[in-house]
Amino acid sequence: MAVLSSHFLNAVDGSHAGAVAVTLVAIRGNGQRETLFSAESDEGGRFSQRFEATTGKTYEMVIASGAYFKQADLPRSGAQILEEIVVRFTTPDPDCSYHIPVIMAPNSYSCWWSA
Repeated sequence: MAVLSSHFLNAVDGSHAGAVAVTLVAIRGNGQRETLFSAESDEGGRFSQRFEATTGKTYEMVIASGAYFKQADLPRSGAQILEEIVVRFTTPDPDCSYHIPVIMAPNSYSCWWSA
C-alpha cells in the first residue's frame, strides 16, 4: 500500500494549517473520478493516509484551502478566489510514500514531492 501525507503551512502568518479537509481522488483512463478517502489535517497541519495505489495511475489530492482561509482570523486585503488546491500526481511505485507538503495562502500555493 502507498501512503499519501502532507504538511499544510499557512503562508499568511507562518502557522500550521490545522483542520484542512483533503480528499484523494483516483482518475480512471476514461476520465471518471473515484474518491478514495477524505481526511483532515491535525492541529500541526499534518495528515497521513494509506491507500491502494496502482503503478502509473493518476490521482488528485484536493485541498479545501478556500474553506480554511474563510474561517481563519486573518486580515483581509482583497478578494479570495482560490477555493481548492488540486495537486495531480502519478504513482510510479504502488508501495511508496508520497509526501507532498503545501505552503498555502488565500490566492496562491507552493507544493513539492518529498520522498
